[in-house]
Amino acid sequence: MTRCAWVPESDPLYVAYHDEEWGVPSKDERHLFELLVLEGAQAGLSWSTILHKREGYRRAFAGFDAANVARFGARDVERLMADAGIVRNRLKIESAIANAKAVLEVGGLAELVWSFVDGSPRIGRWKTVSEIPAETAESKAMSKELKRCGFRFVGPTICYAFMQACGLVNDHTTDCFRYRELST
Repeated sequence: MTRCAWVPESDPLYVAYHDEEWGVPSKDERHLFELLVLEGAQAGLSWSTILHKREGYRRAFAGFDAANVARFGARDVERLMADAGIVRNRLKIESAIANAKAVLEVGGLAELVWSFVDGSPRIGRWKTVSEIPAETAESKAMSKELKRCGFRFVGPTICYAFMQACGLVNDHTTDCFRYRELST
């Protein structure tokens, strides 16, 4: 079975993420919020680091219930700063809380983020990982709109990684078994 070349075959958690979740279209509000927080947390770090802390994030951020996270205050920020199960970066923690508040303000993420691809996944036709862009016109537009709505840690590159993760785009390489499964 051929996978995208960027998948470290030695990491079962990473392989499972690629094989079962990455690029699968999702309109589930909690899942979208989770991926947005995780993509923001990943900035400057490896995705493997974030995957291995994912359960810690789920515990720390109330199962990614945006309404609960939006109520986090200064005491919660300090609690999270001491939590080795997540990336202890104050700006990233505060951005997750701000993003939860923004999710509530906009009434959810699904309708908003899917509007950037007109409700249907875009299908890439990349033969190699090096062809896959880091950002696109859609991710730039999404970044601009999310920032306008009060979201943080949502630059165009983070937005594109988010779009890939939640299936707004199918950027599996054409030789990957998931490409065919998700292109139908």
